[in-house]
Amino acid sequence: MQVLKLFLPEIEELLAQKNWLELRELLSEIPAPDVSDLITEIDEAQRIVILRLLPKDMLSEVFSHLDAKLKQDVLKTITVEETRVILAGMPPDDRTEFLEELPGQAIQKMVTLLSPEDRKEALQLLGYPEESVGRLMTPDYVAIRPEWTVQQALAHIREKGLDSETTNVIYVTDKWWRLIGVLGLRRLILANPDDKVEEIMETSVISVPAFEDREEAVQIIKRYDVVALPVLDANGILLGIITIDDLFDVADEEVTEDFQKSAAVTPLKTSYRESSAFSLYFNRVIWLAALLFISVITTGIISSHTEILTSAIALAFFIPLLIGTGGNTGNQSATLMIRALATGDIREGQWVWAFLREISIGLLLGATMGLASWVLGLYKGGYQIALIVSVSMVSIVVISSLLGIILPMILQRMKIDPAMASNPLIASVMDILGLLIYFFVAALVLSGVS
Repeated sequence: MQVLKLFLPEIEELLAQKNWLELRELLSEIPAPDVSDLITEIDEAQRIVILRLLPKDMLSEVFSHLDAKLKQDVLKTITVEETRVILAGMPPDDRTEFLEELPGQAIQKMVTLLSPEDRKEALQLLGYPEESVGRLMTPDYVAIRPEWTVQQALAHIREKGLDSETTNVIYVTDKWWRLIGVLGLRRLILANPDDKVEEIMETSVISVPAFEDREEAVQIIKRYDVVALPVLDANGILLGIITIDDLFDVADEEVTEDFQKSAAVTPLKTSYRESSAFSLYFNRVIWLAALLFISVITTGIISSHTEILTSAIALAFFIPLLIGTGGNTGNQSATLMIRALATGDIREGQWVWAFLREISIGLLLGATMGLASWVLGLYKGGYQIALIVSVSMVSIVVISSLLGIILPMILQRMKIDPAMASNPLIASVMDILGLLIYFFVAALVLSGVS
């Protein structure tokens, strides 16, 4: 964006002067993401001029960086041949991402513009499940044979490497395209030209199945600190690769989705800017209606215990304090656990350890908050109220801590995204449990005194 601000006055001046030659030269010097930002900011007429002035090898890259809605707007205003050029120049993984955003009829229309080879490739990638590694991979990679010499391998890389997504990592396959090794380009370059590839390759290869969830690929690439992952079928045949830049996008999308779920919002299909007002309303109103129903339950609990509140009116003062603390404590635990599960920091075999540790933490937090509640209760209503409030506070904090850690675990065990244990949901559930605990303790203490 900073680059765009520097060039924008000059671009606008060249557009006004209709100096297409200088404008074309200037655009070729600006990074593709910044040109995409420019296209987003200008009006439709200027947008078409800019797109038609871009070099062919740059056009597809610029188009790939546009948001989904703007891509469709652009396609409506350019010719079929220009669309064909854009699609042909896009990397297979970017093209798949673009196609999957379109309705079925539009996908069919776009696919017919591709060459037979690209069409087959696009349909194959679209055939994988929506959030699988197969949808994310690109078949543009460089593979060499184990029996080749280093000199033969380098000659092959020079010939095929231009079309590859990356040449930092070279894959070694047998004649049936089964992956048997991997080789870093640096090691290959520094090796003796007469060495055999099989003598210097690494046979321990980190890979991922084509049908694996893309979140798992993010975890693998983080864990093993690699720049690309080979994608295999059930027989170990190399289908393609996924690179770290694609997984950055996935990680960003997943974090955004988790944030939305944690706020009790159904995840948006597109970005906030692209989403219509109705879709934003619909994605939020369902959760709000469900939480409203839970709030009705809390109101019913309070109304059913009016006798206790009437006998000790000071108890009513502490209801917001107790249920608020319960919700906040549960939200803290849930947020920490959801993130730990998402990053792989906590695994299934460590759940008991996490549960036991949360009990100890909950007891410490409960004792601290209970002591503070004792002082407040003593000040507002005497020893009896202090006892009720402090015991309730300890119980609520411990239970909310455990709820915040257990609910995400249960959801993950049920193959449901743990982020569904949203903060508003935890708070609403703790409103109910907190009130039940509070009135139960109050009934015991007051009946004991009477």
